[in-house]
Amino acid sequence: MTSTSLRLDAVRLSTTPASIARPLVRRITTVKASAKPNVTSQDLVSKAMVGFPALLAPLILDSSAALAQNREYGIIEGQIFSLMHPAIMFFLFGSSVYAGYLGFQWRHTRELATQIKDLKSQKAPATVGADGQPVAAPPSPLDRQISELEKERKELIGQRLNEKHNNWGSLLLGLGVLIAISGGLNTFLRTGKLFPGPHLYAGAAIVVLWALAAALVPSMQKGNETARSLHIAFNTLNILLFAWQIPTGLEIVGKVFQFTTLP
Repeated sequence: MTSTSLRLDAVRLSTTPASIARPLVRRITTVKASAKPNVTSQDLVSKAMVGFPALLAPLILDSSAALAQNREYGIIEGQIFSLMHPAIMFFLFGSSVYAGYLGFQWRHTRELATQIKDLKSQKAPATVGADGQPVAAPPSPLDRQISELEKERKELIGQRLNEKHNNWGSLLLGLGVLIAISGGLNTFLRTGKLFPGPHLYAGAAIVVLWALAAALVPSMQKGNETARSLHIAFNTLNILLFAWQIPTGLEIVGKVFQFTTLP
C-alpha cells in the first residue's frame, strides 16, 4: 500500500461516522505496523559478530592484569609455581639417598675384587705329581669363599651400578642447581626480598657440595682414593643437610598456602 492511499484513508476517516471509522483505524494501524523494516536472522548474526570482539576486548587488551590478579609477574608468583620448588626438592632428597646407595654398592663391587685377589694369594700352591702334572686338591673352605665372592661380584657388575650412579648424580647436579636457584628467585618475585636464615644457608651449602662432589669425579676415575673419600664425605654431608632442611622447608610451604592463591 502506497502513501497516497494512506492519505485518502485518513481523509475518508475524518468525514466518516464513528461506527464506520473504527474498522478503518484498525486497518491503518495494521498497515503502519507492517510497514516497519523486516529484521532477519542474518542481521542479528551480523550484530552479534560486531559485538563479540567488544566483549573480548577487556580480556585481550588487559590480559596481564587479569592473569596477575594485582601481581606484577602473574602466574609465576602463584601457588603452583611456588610449590614446584619443595615438590621437586623432596624428589631430589630421595634421589640423593638412592644415588648414595648405588655409590656404596659400586664401591663394594670394587672391594670384592681386592678381597678375592687377597684370598687367592692365601691358597696353597698346587702340588705336582711324579709325572710332573698338578694334582687336584680337594675343595677347601677358602675355595668356597672365593667362589661365593666371585658370584656376588658378577651379579653386582650385571646391575650396571656405576652407570646408574653417574646418571643419578648428573640429574642431581643439573636439576638440583636449577630448582635451588629458582626457589630463591620465586621468593624474591613474590615478596621483593630474600629471607636469610637456616633454610637459605643450608640450601646454598647443598649446591656448593654438589659442585665439589662432581668436581672430584675425574680424579676418582683415575683411581685416586682420597678423591673418592672426599666425594663420599661431601655427599654424606649433603644428605644430612637435606634432611635437616626439611622442617624449615615445610614451614615455608605453609606460608605459601597462606599468602598465595591459585594458579
